[in-house]
Amino acid sequence: MLKSTVCFYFLAILPVFLVIPISSSLSPETKVLLEIKSYFKDPFNYLESWSELRSSCEFTGIHCDIDSGHVIGISLPNISLSGKISPSISLLPDLTTLELGENAISGVVPSAMANCTNLRVLNLSANFLTGQLPDLSSLQKLQVLDLSKNSFDGRFPAWVTKTSGLVKLVLAKNDFDAGEMPENIGSLKNLTWLFLANCKLRGEMPASIYELTSLETLDLSHNQISGQLSKAISNLSKLYKIEIYQNNLTGVIPPEVANLTLLREFDISGNRFTGKLPPEIGSLERLTVFHVYMNNFSGELPRGFEDLKSLVSFSLYQNSFSGELPSNLGRFSPLEKIDISENNFAGDFPRFLCQNKRLQFLLALDNNFSGEFPESYGECKTLIRFRICQNSFTGRVPDGLWGLPSAVIMDLADNGFIGGISSEIGMSASLTQLYLQNNRFSEELPGELGNLSQLYKLFAHNNSFSGQIPSQFGNLKNLSFLHLQENALAGTIPSALGTCDSLIDLNLAHNSLCDNQLSGEVPAGILLIASEGALYGNEDLCIDTSNQNHRQLRSCSSSNSYKDARWKPIVVVLTILSVTFVLLFGLGFVRFWNLKLKTHFNRRDLEEGEDKDSKWMLQSFHPMVLNRAEILDLDEANLIASGGTGKVYRLDLNRNRGTVAVKKLWNTVGESVLAAEIGTMVKIRHRNIVKLYACLITRKSKYLVLEYMPNGNLYQALRREMKGGRPELDWNKRYMIAVGAAKAIMYLHHDCNPAIIHRDIKSANILLDEEYEAKIADFGIATVDDGSEWSCLAGTHGYIAPELACSLRATKKSDVYSFGVVLLELITGRCPTDPHLGEEDIVSWISSHFKGQDLAEAYDPRLSSFAAECMAKVLEIAIRCTTKRPSSRPTMREVVNMLTDANPASVVTTGKSSSKNW
Repeated sequence: MLKSTVCFYFLAILPVFLVIPISSSLSPETKVLLEIKSYFKDPFNYLESWSELRSSCEFTGIHCDIDSGHVIGISLPNISLSGKISPSISLLPDLTTLELGENAISGVVPSAMANCTNLRVLNLSANFLTGQLPDLSSLQKLQVLDLSKNSFDGRFPAWVTKTSGLVKLVLAKNDFDAGEMPENIGSLKNLTWLFLANCKLRGEMPASIYELTSLETLDLSHNQISGQLSKAISNLSKLYKIEIYQNNLTGVIPPEVANLTLLREFDISGNRFTGKLPPEIGSLERLTVFHVYMNNFSGELPRGFEDLKSLVSFSLYQNSFSGELPSNLGRFSPLEKIDISENNFAGDFPRFLCQNKRLQFLLALDNNFSGEFPESYGECKTLIRFRICQNSFTGRVPDGLWGLPSAVIMDLADNGFIGGISSEIGMSASLTQLYLQNNRFSEELPGELGNLSQLYKLFAHNNSFSGQIPSQFGNLKNLSFLHLQENALAGTIPSALGTCDSLIDLNLAHNSLCDNQLSGEVPAGILLIASEGALYGNEDLCIDTSNQNHRQLRSCSSSNSYKDARWKPIVVVLTILSVTFVLLFGLGFVRFWNLKLKTHFNRRDLEEGEDKDSKWMLQSFHPMVLNRAEILDLDEANLIASGGTGKVYRLDLNRNRGTVAVKKLWNTVGESVLAAEIGTMVKIRHRNIVKLYACLITRKSKYLVLEYMPNGNLYQALRREMKGGRPELDWNKRYMIAVGAAKAIMYLHHDCNPAIIHRDIKSANILLDEEYEAKIADFGIATVDDGSEWSCLAGTHGYIAPELACSLRATKKSDVYSFGVVLLELITGRCPTDPHLGEEDIVSWISSHFKGQDLAEAYDPRLSSFAAECMAKVLEIAIRCTTKRPSSRPTMREVVNMLTDANPASVVTTGKSSSKNW
């Protein structure tokens, strides 16, 4: 009996003994790693294996020494880690590798890391680390130091020159104080890779940099480095890449550069170099990239370039080069990109740039080339961007050159080309922009132009095109700009053209250069698009009598006596009466809703014992079956937003009738606000404005039933991230959102009569559908543009135009300012009153911190640098929109035009250095 009792007691306490030894037997390194893990946030559970139940050498990303079993490496790149770096990392004495790049880690680098004296590789790149870097010069075994793409500040870490074993030093794209490069940088004799781009370096390059004889890559781009390039650069005989673009370097290129026989990439663009290119530079046989654009070079191009066999990218734009291009340029090389624009090259155009059928970008605009364009380019089907405008070319365009299946832009403008557009144009299915203006083209416009479904800009004015406008143009649903003025077109304007929903800029004026001209009734859809002068010079065009615009055109139903002066006063009176009627009708509608709502809320129960909430009214504005019970059955779990006028819920209608959004207004929202919102939204129809399906009014509450936007609002989307810390909205999405929102506001300002001022344009009022198309919402404080002042300031802090501090008269330019702030949000990823901006708002921050500097530093660092050119254009638009003087701001129609011109489809970049035309 005693034995069985003892046995039972032993079995009962056995689990305790099993736990205690495991816990107490954890190795010191395991404890350290678990401490490090506790500092991280691991949303995708990559560190699940980091557990007390496993050996530390079995942890994900951990490498141990085979002999000692000690931890020697931590490699956790690009797994979406956030949080901070634990100082406990210094308690791993044998650590040789620490790789935490491409995550979202924040905070500072712990100074205790200086105790990791065995470190050979330290990579913390592409995180959100801040603060001043601690002195890590004690890491004498360090070979790779990569701290790039963070937000480190303070003085440039001069201590790096004491880590003499460094092979790779990468500190690019941080926020260091402006200062000079360390004088003794040349002490790093083993350095093969030096990447210090975007480090706010200024002054001249130290002489010791030319002592880095092992250097293979030198990248000092995007700084403020001045002085000249020394002939001592020939000491760096192992260099294969030189990237010192976007600095303030001057002088000439020393001929000694030609001694760098291993050189493959040479980019000194965006400086102030002068003189001629040394002839010897054409002998660099390994060259693949040669970029010297945006300098002050002159003279002829060395003929040695035509013999190069590896050249891939060649860019010289914005210089003063002259003479003829070497005739065999590109003949022996796999050339993909060439930009020789904005120079003074003359003579015949070289025939062999596409000899190897790899050319994608051919940009030769604004030169003095003459003669016929070579037939050989008719076989260059790889072209994506083709621009030879502003030259003196003559003759016909080769037929094959019209059919470029990959081309997104074709620009032949401002030359002397003759003949017609080949039917092969229909093969250019990717084309978005076609520029043919100011030539001598003739013949009829081919119907195959209607096959270009991606085309959004067609400029063919000031030519001699004849015949009718093809009805196939109605297929161009993305067409935004159509300029056919000053030709000899005849016949009627095809009604299908009026169905081009994206068309915002149409000009058909002065098509009367021969006996025929445009005639017949102008389609109603065209009248909504065409500006006052867009149809001038076509005397046989007419309009329907009900139309009040384009009064320079005669009425289709009038007799010839209509032109008699005695009828003109009657026309003026009728026009005034019509406009007055429209205004009175709009005001009457709002008044009607006010009275209707007041009557509804003031009436009493008619039947005794009736439920106190039995009085209700449901008004539908779109053909959708809705019922009161569904609308009132809102679940707090489906709350998607809450704002100044109420809460918004997602409502899934039963019987698979779809999903709507229901806005339950606060009780403090009066009938006048509700009437204003309803009165505005029922009158407007635009694809970029949220639809109002219905309103429901009960004794207690008021509801609006709206189009449901599954991707929420722009403010939320800008702050959402995907795996790896990538933003949910890449630049292409942001750009399309900007264009969509701009078109909606343009519609309110320019197509509604009277114009509507939204008064609360902000990212939270820009909703996103399943395809991230923007739709403007919340018209609760919108008003017509009648010049009246309001009794109180309306809008949202950070978006309100400065002039409203002095006057409560909202104007269309107030909306333009607010939209400019939204553009700044899209570009920077910051909200208008971001706490990191201090006491400044985003407009002041851009103005005060980036005036005269590289505005690229303001861009959202999560976005690809490939979009930098388009972002720069949009930033310029944003700055114009947010200028203090309202009169200096563009109209929303101008904003849409500018945004369309900034289309990223026409911006293709390669690497960090890009041509403005690519």
